[in-house]
Formats: sequence, C-alpha cells, structure tokens
Amino acid sequence: MKAIIFDIQRNSYVDGPGIRTTVFFKGCNLRCKWCHNPESQHFEKEILFYENKCTKCGRCENLSVDNESFFCFNDAKEICGKEYTVDEVFNEIIKDKSFYETSGGGVTFSGGECMLQMDFLLEILKMCKENGIHTAVDTAGNVPWDRFEKILPYTDLFLYDIKCFSEKLHIKGTGVSNKLIIKNLKKLSEKFKGDIIIRIPVIPGFNDDSAEMKKIADFLLGLRIKDVELLPYHEMGEHKYTALNRECFRYEAPTEELMKDFLRITKK
Repeated sequence: MKAIIFDIQRNSYVDGPGIRTTVFFKGCNLRCKWCHNPESQHFEKEILFYENKCTKCGRCENLSVDNESFFCFNDAKEICGKEYTVDEVFNEIIKDKSFYETSGGGVTFSGGECMLQMDFLLEILKMCKENGIHTAVDTAGNVPWDRFEKILPYTDLFLYDIKCFSEKLHIKGTGVSNKLIIKNLKKLSEKFKGDIIIRIPVIPGFNDDSAEMKKIADFLLGLRIKDVELLPYHEMGEHKYTALNRECFRYEAPTEELMKDFLRITKK
C-alpha cells in the first residue's frame, strides 16, 4: 500500500502539542482561494518551477514527475509528491519518538486532506498507536462520516478546520458547501473521546467580519471543544502559485487589532 506524500516535517511546533512530525498528504477536495499549500490540492505529482532561480543549466531537460530523486542545485525546480509505503512513513516518524515523549508531542497527519487516502491513513495511525505515539489528524471534515468512525480508536486529537459558518460564503471561498463539515463536527463532538481543537483561518475580504465570527462561536458553544486557534493569513505560499502556473488570489494579512477582537469573540 502506498500514498502520495508531499512533505514530512520533523521538529514541528505548530500542528498540535509538543514536538511533532507532520506528514502532509497530497490531494484535497476543497479549493480555498487563500490556500498557502496549493501544491497539496491535486493528487498527482507536480513540478514546481521558480523561473527567477533558474540558470538554464539544462539538467532538468525532459524531467519527469516520476524522477523522485531529482535535485536542482539552484532550487529552481522541484518535484512535489512522492510515493511512500506505510513502513517508510513510520520509519520517519519513529526517529523522533524520544522527543515526543519528553515534550508531550507526537505525529500529525495533514494535507491536503489526509482522510482522502483513507486506507493508508488508517494503517499508519494503527502502527503509531501500537508504538505509543500520540496521533493527531488535521482535517477540513469534508468526507463521509464513516471515515471518521474508522480512525476514532487510533486518534488522540483532531485539528478541525472551520472556514466560516454561512454556506454561501463557504462555497464562494472554497468551492464547496460546508453542510457536511458542520454535520461531521457535531457528530465528532458527540462520539469522539479525545480532544478537538478548532482552527479558523482569518482571511481579510472573506471572513473578517465580527458577525460571521460570532456565528462560528455561537455554533461551537454547544460542542465539546478543547480550544480554538485563529490562523492569520500570510503571504508565504503565494510564490508557489506562480511556480505551478496557477492563478493566485491575493489577500492582506489581518491587523493585530482584528485578531484580538476575533480572539475575544471565539474564546468567550
């Protein structure tokens, strides 16, 4: 069994508690206009080309996406996506087990949407739990509920994305309805015995509205949620759209004042 992974980051501090290894699965069924990892959206392997770094040395002429060992000395071209077996991913995860134990960390499976490569995710979660590693699943929740049911026994933490509450706004920003996302979060709150942390991206021009943020907060009030994290938009992924030859929707970073206001609303 194999999965397409586009990155494995060790020593991460932003995807759950403690020191973590974050495994990024390729493929997503949302098209968020502000996505800072556009290379995660398609399931297929892709080539990113940063023309401003290219010296035209010719080494990458006729480069194929299947040449996973290719390396550009100028970082001008890279292949995004590599096939891994469950054992190969686990061998990367287990390297830092001592750091997980001393920091209260573990492994986080992210994406893209990791639950779209379900069979692989289930097997790697089982392997991690068998070896005493804390597991987290970072998801947008836009998958059938039976996928959640399969992984509940092997997951300690869900990092659950909520982009907005209004369905029309969600369709405008992500290309899909949020009805299933909302429904799944309600079920998860009822049935899951572990922790749930809600992650809300703050995108000026999309959901930077106190009324919209209050709708989210009111909805979350009735659920069993451990915490809410606000993620301010940043520009770090914009150059990737050019490298992929895709359209980039540009946003401004939210002000500190706006973030404080939204934090007050959500924490209340």
